[in-house]
Parts: sequence; C-alpha cells; structure tokens
Amino acid sequence: MKVLIYGINFTPELTGIGKYSGEMAEWLADQGHDVHVITAPPYYPEWAINEEYVNFYSCSTSKNMTVIRCPLYVPSKPTALKRLLHLASFSISSFLPVIGSAFWKPDIVIQVVPTLFCSVQTLILSKLVGAKSVVHIQDYEVDAMFDLSIAKTGLFKEIAYWLEKKILNSFQVVSTISKGMINRAYQKGIEDKKLLFFPNWAEVGRFEHQNKDKEFLSDLGINPEKKVVLYSGNMGEKQGLEAVVYAADLMRGKADLQFIMVGEGVVKANIERLANELNLQNISFFPLLAYSMLPKLLASADCHLVIQKKGAADAVLPSKLTNILAVGGNAVITALPNTTLGIFCRDFPEIAVLVEPESVEALITGIDRALSMPIPNQIAQKYAKDFLDKDLILNRFVKEVG
Repeated sequence: MKVLIYGINFTPELTGIGKYSGEMAEWLADQGHDVHVITAPPYYPEWAINEEYVNFYSCSTSKNMTVIRCPLYVPSKPTALKRLLHLASFSISSFLPVIGSAFWKPDIVIQVVPTLFCSVQTLILSKLVGAKSVVHIQDYEVDAMFDLSIAKTGLFKEIAYWLEKKILNSFQVVSTISKGMINRAYQKGIEDKKLLFFPNWAEVGRFEHQNKDKEFLSDLGINPEKKVVLYSGNMGEKQGLEAVVYAADLMRGKADLQFIMVGEGVVKANIERLANELNLQNISFFPLLAYSMLPKLLASADCHLVIQKKGAADAVLPSKLTNILAVGGNAVITALPNTTLGIFCRDFPEIAVLVEPESVEALITGIDRALSMPIPNQIAQKYAKDFLDKDLILNRFVKEVG
C-alpha cells in the first residue's frame, strides 16, 4: 500500500506531533508499505531550524520511506499573526510537491493537523488519484486560538469555525487522539460515520521495567537522594509553567525536594528569569534530552507534571502523558473535571492526581499527594499495556483506513 503522510512536524523533532508522525511513518515502512512524507525542516520546540538542516527543499530516502522537506517561515518569537504566517508559508511551499504526488498515485493520504491550511491540496490530490483522504487531528488549532485568547472573537470566529467544519467534512476519515476530541468533532458537525479514534501510543516495552537511576541524576548534577518533581516537554504559552516556578518558591522549605524542567519553548527564557529573580535553588532547567535517555529521565522522577491552562485540556491531549503512564509515573494533571483529562482521571481512580488549572495552591496539594503514592503506579502501567501499545494501535488504524 502506498501511503502519503503530510504534516508540518516530523522526525527528528523529539516532542509532540513530530515524534508520533515519525514513528507512524517508520512503523508503516517496516510493515512493508511504501511511505512518502511531505513535511518541513525540524524547528520545534525551539522555533528555530535545526542546525543539521537547511530551510529549503530537500529529499531523502531510506528503506521504504521517502521524506520531502519544504521551506517555511519560522518566527523566533511567535505571535498570533506570525503563527498564521508560519502555517500559511508551509502550505504554500508544499502545494506543488503534494499535487506532484499524483504521479506516484498514493492509495491513502493522511494529513496531520495542524495545519488545516494544507487541506485544499490534500483534497485535490485525493480526488485526482482516487486515494482515501484521512485527516488526523493532533491539535484543534482553531479552538486553541480562541480558547487561549490567541485570536479575537466575533465575525472572524464564526467564519473560522464554518471553514473548519466545511474542510473536515470534506475528508473521508476524521481521526483524533482522545474520546473527548472525538466528541468535540461531533459537536462541530462532523459526520459520525467519518470519526475514528486513533490515540497516541507509548513504546510500553521501553518504559515499563525502568527504575529510578541515581547515577543518571548525579550526571545531571541532581542530588539522587532528593525527591524529583519533573516537567518534561514543550515550554509554551498554553502550559502556564509560571505556576511551577511559584510552586517551587512556596515549597523551597522542603529540603528533600528538587524541581526539574526539561525542554525548550517560547516561554523558557521567561520562566528561567523568574526562577532567578526568586533566587530559587530547588529548580533546575535542562534542554531537551536525547530520546534514548527519556526512559531513565521519566523513571527517575517521583512526581510528573502535566500542566495546561484552562481551555487547553480538551483542545490538546498532552502527548507526554502516554510515556509517563507506561513508566508507572505518578502524574499531577491540571484540568477541569468535565474535560477529557478530567474524565480520564475519574474513570481510572488513582491513575493520576487531578487538580484545578492555574492554581498554585492546588498544584502544591497535588504534588504532595503524588509524592505519597506508590512507585511504580501499577494502575497507570496496566492502562498503558492494555490501551497504549504501539503495535496494537497502529495495526487497528491500518485495518480501519486501509
């Protein structure tokens, strides 16, 4: 089967959408499918082109996979307008490569959202060659714009939601990563028969037998005898990570506690500056670590932070949660009870600690609660094994759309 995967984020990006799109493409190629990928040079979460790549057209081939990269505008400090220009630039630069794929005649075209800007050429290509059109929603970008006040409301909002509904209903299959996001699609007017649950996965085998690695912590300069509160992932606007710094400030009297923040993003410099202004010695910052080190990192934490602002919990399901569950970590999740994450915590008691978003006091209470829970969290590990296994999820997806 010939499969075209089309999306702005891809391997070697280590976080979020790029990681999952890359693993999906590699898995499909390993199963013997002929895979083409049209994407951009890696830039996320640093918002800068990876130094090993050029911001121009390129093509590479390995095994059964061909990757075509198209240039795009990458703002160093993204704003609402700059984000729109960023997404639009990729749509424009990738238009001809997508349409040109008609000569290759893919059987399935999978467009990964963000970004909906790319939908016109995806749908044209699918019509030209009779390929099945699949849009896979990792992030409701329109919701995120308005829920997080990145864009203003009014007539613009009405037009944006009308276009979103029109575009999504033009695809044959609309998949997304959580039951809550499936429900959101249904509420948006997407036809029920088109909806497909396609969750993010965990490499359960890599994570489930890991233990706290004191030598690993020592190599990072962390006292291995301390309890570790870890945030690992993108440091963006929607996370509200200032709350972590203020929590560390209020918990500085607990000498056996160390906060670790690993990752990159547009707010990292600001929260590092805030930590310095508060003269905090109990919080350490690190860049993104190699993916090979992730099992050790996650297993070495006594408490994991899955932080989001109000309004983000249904728009985006944090991809970091899957591997935290697989390693048996105790997570503090900030979400309201009626959101996807809130319902998840309700349906699986003791799988994590649910607290109110954007509340430093609630976050501290949640951290204390998580630190008192047994390690590993066997409820979390069982959930990962039963529902998040990569082979299980991808085999089911291929069967549904193939």
